[in-house]
Amino acid sequence: MTLVIKAEIRKEVGKNAAGRLRRQGLVPAILYGGGTASQPLTLKKKDILEILKSQTGENTIFRVTMDSQEKDVMLKDIQINPVTDELTHVDLIEISMDKPVRVAVPVELVGEPVGVKVEGGVADFLLRELEVECLPREIPESIKIDISNLHIHQSIKVQNLDLPAGVKVYADPNAAIVVISSVAQEAAPAPTEEVIEGAEAKEPELIRKERKKEEEEQPKES
Repeated sequence: MTLVIKAEIRKEVGKNAAGRLRRQGLVPAILYGGGTASQPLTLKKKDILEILKSQTGENTIFRVTMDSQEKDVMLKDIQINPVTDELTHVDLIEISMDKPVRVAVPVELVGEPVGVKVEGGVADFLLRELEVECLPREIPESIKIDISNLHIHQSIKVQNLDLPAGVKVYADPNAAIVVISSVAQEAAPAPTEEVIEGAEAKEPELIRKERKKEEEEQPKES
C-alpha cells in the first residue's frame, strides 16, 4: 500500500519564511520532474521522518496530494542541520511507475567468511552502497551478498553480483565490494640496550686515563 501524505503549495519563499515553517513543525520542500516547472511545497516534518525511518528509507515511493492533484514521488535530497540534526529542507522527484529510476541501494553482507572465522583474516567492506536502475516497484531494499565461503585474499566484485531481474547496476564491474585480507603482523620492537641507573657513558680515551691513574696509585710490591 502506497503511503499518502498531504502537501501545501508554498507561496512564501526565502530564509525568513522557511524559519517560520520549521517553528511550526513543517519543512519547506521543492517538487521536481513531471515535465513542469519546480513546485515549492510545505510538508509535515513528522511525515518525512516516518518515511526516513521506514525499511525502504530514502528509496520509499509515496504519494503527495496537493489541492486536487496526486503525484507519485520519491525523496531526491534532504538537508540536515549539522549542529542540531534538524531536518531543514526536502527535495522530491516526481516519478512514473512504468519508467526506470536510478537510486542508491545499500549493500548488506550475509554470513561469516571462512577466511575470518577459521583463517584469522578480516573482511574489508569497500562498497557499502551501489547505484542501480530499475522500475520504481522493483527497487530492492538492499543488495544482499553471501560471503560465507570467502577465504583469505578472495573477494566479491561488482561483476560477481547476482542481481534481481530488471535491476541494472552502475559501477565498475571490476570494483571490489568486499575483500578478505590477512592481518598484518606488527613488527617486533627493536631490542633496547640495558641501561644501569646512574651510570654515565664515557669516552674510551677517558676510561683509559682513569684506569692508568688507578694503576699508578696502587702500592708496588717490594
